[in-house]
Amino acid sequence: MILENKLGITDQIELARFEEKISKQKAKQLFDSGDIHKVEVGKFAGLAFIHAYLFEDIYDFAGKIRDVNIAKGTTAFARVMYLETSLKHIDTMPQSTFDKIIEKYVEMNVAHPFREGNGRATRIWLDLMLKKEIQQVVDWNQVDKEDYLSAMQRSVAKDLEIKALLNLALTDQIEDRALFMKGIDVSYYYEGYSEFKTEEL
Repeated sequence: MILENKLGITDQIELARFEEKISKQKAKQLFDSGDIHKVEVGKFAGLAFIHAYLFEDIYDFAGKIRDVNIAKGTTAFARVMYLETSLKHIDTMPQSTFDKIIEKYVEMNVAHPFREGNGRATRIWLDLMLKKEIQQVVDWNQVDKEDYLSAMQRSVAKDLEIKALLNLALTDQIEDRALFMKGIDVSYYYEGYSEFKTEEL
């Protein structure tokens, strides 16, 4: 099923290509314009701001809580009827240490509040929490795609694996523009998007 989009595209491959290009341009703009500093760190409102920023030129639902149930493979995400309650709970979760930040990130992944683009928006949201609270970010270039995806899949039951994986990739280069741009590319690669380099858009 092809998602209804503002571009009027009806071909899945073409939509994926435009989605990658446009939203990576917006991710670059988010950093370079300083708009990233407007994000309410660790709150759903902040995540919705990021999501809307990345995808508002493509989808009407950008930044809006989904109204359909979704799943990926065998993983079912929070059901619509519980979503708002879940997001309110996540807003109140502590984020003072690395472990608590990852626990909050895992909960937000389980919620998967948007129709599409959850992972890409939420990884930026995660890095902003890490940056604010412990003055570190993830160097996503150090995180293998398969290791990450399998750890995230298992994190619903046990989060030790994803904590260990991301802890090994932490860096204190929190204002490094090149690291941010490469991180966007890796984040998109996890989701199967790798045609464009953010830095070159």
